[in-house]
Amino acid sequence: MMLKKNLVLLLLMMIVGFNASSQSRIHESFNPGWRFFPGDDAAAKSPDFNDSSWRKLNLPHDWSIEGKFDIKNPAKPEGGGLPTGIAWYRKSFVLPKTFQKKKVHIEFDGVYKNSEVWINGHWLGKRPYGYIAFRYELTKYLKPGKNVIAVRVDNSAQPDSRWYSGSGIYRNVWLTATQNIAIDHWGTTVSTPKVSKTAAELSFKTRIRSPKNGKEQVDLLSKVYDGKGNLVAEVRTNDVLLKDTLTEIAQLVTVKNPQLWSVKQPDLYKVVTQVFANKRLSDDYETTFGIRYFNFDAQKGFSLNGEYLKILGVCMHHDLGALGAATNLRAMERQLEILKEMGCNAIRTAHNPPAAEFLDLCDKMGFLVMDEAFDMWKKKKNAKDYHLNWEEWHVADLQDMVKRDRNHPSIILWSIGNEIREQFDSSGVAMTKELVKLVKDLDTTRLVLSALTETDPKKNFIYQAGVLDMYGLNYNHKQYKDFPKNYPGQKFLATETTSSLDTRGFYEMPSDSIRRWPKDGKTKFTEGNAEFAASSYDNVSAYWGSTHEETWKEAKKYDHVSGLFVWTGFDYLGEPLPYPWPARSSYFGIVDLAGFPKDAYYMYQSEWTNKPVLHVFPHWNWTPGKTVDVWAYYNNADEVELFLNGKSLGKRSKQGEDLHVVWKVKYEPGTIKAISRKDGKTVLEKEISTAGKAAKIELLADRNEIAADGKDLSFVTVRILDAQGNVLPDADHLVQFKLEGEGTIAGVDNGFQASLEPFKADYRKAYRGLCLAIIQAKNKAGTLKLTATAAGLQSSAISISVKAIK
Repeated sequence: MMLKKNLVLLLLMMIVGFNASSQSRIHESFNPGWRFFPGDDAAAKSPDFNDSSWRKLNLPHDWSIEGKFDIKNPAKPEGGGLPTGIAWYRKSFVLPKTFQKKKVHIEFDGVYKNSEVWINGHWLGKRPYGYIAFRYELTKYLKPGKNVIAVRVDNSAQPDSRWYSGSGIYRNVWLTATQNIAIDHWGTTVSTPKVSKTAAELSFKTRIRSPKNGKEQVDLLSKVYDGKGNLVAEVRTNDVLLKDTLTEIAQLVTVKNPQLWSVKQPDLYKVVTQVFANKRLSDDYETTFGIRYFNFDAQKGFSLNGEYLKILGVCMHHDLGALGAATNLRAMERQLEILKEMGCNAIRTAHNPPAAEFLDLCDKMGFLVMDEAFDMWKKKKNAKDYHLNWEEWHVADLQDMVKRDRNHPSIILWSIGNEIREQFDSSGVAMTKELVKLVKDLDTTRLVLSALTETDPKKNFIYQAGVLDMYGLNYNHKQYKDFPKNYPGQKFLATETTSSLDTRGFYEMPSDSIRRWPKDGKTKFTEGNAEFAASSYDNVSAYWGSTHEETWKEAKKYDHVSGLFVWTGFDYLGEPLPYPWPARSSYFGIVDLAGFPKDAYYMYQSEWTNKPVLHVFPHWNWTPGKTVDVWAYYNNADEVELFLNGKSLGKRSKQGEDLHVVWKVKYEPGTIKAISRKDGKTVLEKEISTAGKAAKIELLADRNEIAADGKDLSFVTVRILDAQGNVLPDADHLVQFKLEGEGTIAGVDNGFQASLEPFKADYRKAYRGLCLAIIQAKNKAGTLKLTATAAGLQSSAISISVKAIK
């Protein structure tokens, strides 16, 4: 009898759930099943156009990354040296029954750029800015049977960027259906006006959209759930008269004993907002948020939840290396995992709004975020950049960024611009006031800044506007010390620092000689080397910047420096300074384009974490008799002792502001061994041996199990080893890949900034002993087998399990 009652109850719950879903909001991915044409055909906007010969694909998609590197491509090396142009996307679909009799919108998270959208031949609009999310209503143009969405993307006007942008519908697309009375797009705002360890006051503002001249009354119910799904608070507002097409309702509720969001424990909450019209559920809308409070102090720096914390950040462009600009959740997660392991706790989204999923990851993983809007205002940096769209679009673009992103607990700062040229003339005053007001009208809970370069306050007109909440300074690390004297009472953040130049695995000596490449902005670059590489000893930087150690020594020294954002966390496509073609990606990253850490990574890890670190470099394959500089980064120890083939070469300890220790060693084949000790006890040991003849390939997957969702990835590191298992530091073998099973090779790379091999291939030359294969699942469970072969080497294979989605 009890079993029958339970079954009846379950059936009733299913029916109620179905009815609620059918009556309220539906939000579904619109990524699958598109057709793509790389070219321009005005007829493609017509629903009757024959696109059967077009390529089938799923979004997100970046067509530039699929092309060949060529110096003749109009984006130039600064834009990655890959093709741009014009292309079309089309999708035919039949509207599901659950979407019928509802208001239907299509939502684009980002299209690069100048997108125009048609539904059944009706033009919906144009959005020039490639980094902004937008939507269009489809309702009145939809019809029974087949419907056709057509999107024209125009990235032909070049150069338009100082880095690689990608081309296409490169972020996610969604189809959303609601009742006539529904919560508006990005229609909830959550803030925490009062927070303590015992209670948090939550403020909800919900914007409800209703038919024109509507006189409906609604009830609004907001339920708050903690990270475990427990209901912890709720508030109900009844009989609200919707007098206009858009009505905002404010609510307050208290959560007792809140779990505060922090970089170490990023606890999240969710508010489910329900709108009832005539006592029937009309809409439900979920918003993730966190409870935390923070402060910037002119003398003491940044504090989170009452505890002082140095912001240890990096700047990140939006590309995902060999995957290009196409949004992929796992690829972004991997980048953040690597940075988290280094000790990084903050990200600056340089120099544009990121994918929404990137901010979701920062919320979940515990990263602070500086969300940046623009790289230029009305004054151009490139001939075809956003300055052409500034007058018409900057208001909507900035407002939409803030509306979309303001509920993310990770975001602590809004940046209205990077190295904006209006800081050098009086036009910057009025423009800064306008932009800050646009942000403050939508969000007063965060600080607003602009990343500045002019250090004389009398000459900096963005600063002279007097409306920025704090001073964000790019580079100029020697100015940190006297900042309180030069800018009395001002809060300070190093918004962009360093610009060190490094190539993984490449070393030039002497290591204690710092080079500025190029030496200034006017002199032609004639230094460098035939390999088009920069030394990984952290002794090369751009002329406007400094080495990693030079910068960090200053930033760590002063409490008034709230933190820093190093340029950059990862190498990125484009801006290959200082080298000319064939260099096509940056040298600035702490991690290379393939995700392999450079040596400076371990300097930060030794400084930014408490985990024991001992990193010794370089490799140990040199010409006999050559004097080699051996460096060690370490922490949690008093000293490091170095041995060569069992003989001690002496102990070293960091003195004063030192961040590493060094030995000058006359090379002889064999093994160097470093031992770090504290109070005479061994902390860590590290060995590097001379590698012999290349013998075999080793494959190491970051994940041996992935999901059968058509998107998930496994990043497989390829190492060229000798018979004893040592990586060959100069190996450049051509590695061929073969994948068996329901999956694809999504990309290949080796991290070298001047490699012109394609990213979309089944082969890759190793660089300095390493390369990478990125394996992507399809939608079928099973096993993938990747085999790697190279002439003269023992091959290797690895299996990756693809699990069905539950």
